[in-house]
Amino acid sequence: MDLVDLAIILAKVIGLTFMIVLPLVPVSVYFERRYASVLQDRVGPNRVGIPLTLFGAKKDLHFFGFMQPIADGVKLFLKEDFTPSHVRKGFFWLAPALLMGPALICVAVIPFGSSIEIGGRTIPLVIADVDIGPLFVFAIASLSVYGITLAGWSSNSKYPFLGGIRSSAQMISYEIAMGLSIIPVLMYYGDLNLVRIVEYQSQNGWLLLPFLDNGHFALPSVQEMLFLVPALIAFLIFATAVFAESNRMPFDMPECETDLVGGFHTEYSSMKFAMFFMGEYAAMVVGSAMVVTLFLGGWSLPGLDALLQDSAGHWLPWAGVVHLGVFIAKLIVFILFFIHVRWTVPRFRYDQIMRLGWIVFFEIALVNIFLAALIIAAPQYGMLATALGSILLVIVSGALVWVAKTSEPDPRLSQS
Repeated sequence: MDLVDLAIILAKVIGLTFMIVLPLVPVSVYFERRYASVLQDRVGPNRVGIPLTLFGAKKDLHFFGFMQPIADGVKLFLKEDFTPSHVRKGFFWLAPALLMGPALICVAVIPFGSSIEIGGRTIPLVIADVDIGPLFVFAIASLSVYGITLAGWSSNSKYPFLGGIRSSAQMISYEIAMGLSIIPVLMYYGDLNLVRIVEYQSQNGWLLLPFLDNGHFALPSVQEMLFLVPALIAFLIFATAVFAESNRMPFDMPECETDLVGGFHTEYSSMKFAMFFMGEYAAMVVGSAMVVTLFLGGWSLPGLDALLQDSAGHWLPWAGVVHLGVFIAKLIVFILFFIHVRWTVPRFRYDQIMRLGWIVFFEIALVNIFLAALIIAAPQYGMLATALGSILLVIVSGALVWVAKTSEPDPRLSQS
């Protein structure tokens, strides 16, 4: 590895992490405030812009309030960084970094585009092209629970401590469902490399829209149509678990203001509070990127990909730039879906969150693994083995439903 390679890696780290993902955080905040104002029939941010009247102009440029996130950032940066005397200071200062850091590290394995060619070098638009992409994301993202737990414990206060305990229980619960949910997806691709997963989808269609064959539009096979069932189940569980992992409504019990004042970050102010705030949105961006990569084709777009290849089937030198735009567009659409759910679905009770994670999603994800394996292996084992497997799957599913039902407490007994 020479200095040029190191410079390319550094440029990708700065470009993809600090010029794409981090700017998406204030953009997401602006989208959320504008979208919430539309749903609630109010104006929203519309005043903050460039004050040209200070320089003699007759009118300011408001830009529909698009400068509001910058004003919020300046306000938080200039606020007093107050640390209460009763906190455990070392852990108190460390906690915000432990929440923000893992979300940014996960960006390393996400493919933002195909590749670009500069000076005869082919540069893939991914920082680290590793063969354990999803496992790396799960391993690093799971560290963020330490930030929230340490924030609650080190605050030496009742409500932050309760928020930290809630978060640790919630994130562990949904990490299990999230990990199980993508096993059918990885079985289908037969690969753990996110770059190759997206390339497969660019040739054979997205996992949820398998209408391609070698880059050309075609009707999916019977097996692909049947696999849409476990794929949709995996998508719903994974997307819901991303909500829970990022502590977004309706899963924001760790910072529930009606119960816990501000939750685990009650004692924080200034930039420490801002890092918690940015960490939540950065986790939302990374979670959305994983959903787009695994289920929605990543940077690929049917029809457009064929125009970005030469006669030999190789990508044009600037194809990666177009793919980067496609990926960001998909990412923004899914972020808007996050925001829509945030402002339309009411907050769950804590017992409902735990029941959904352990009683519902855990069992469904397990059954979905067997269903996906049955569909994938059916052409090799024939009709008889497939029928026996289907009967066994129905019996196991029924047993799981029966266990879940019988383990539920009788509400009449609890009322008495």
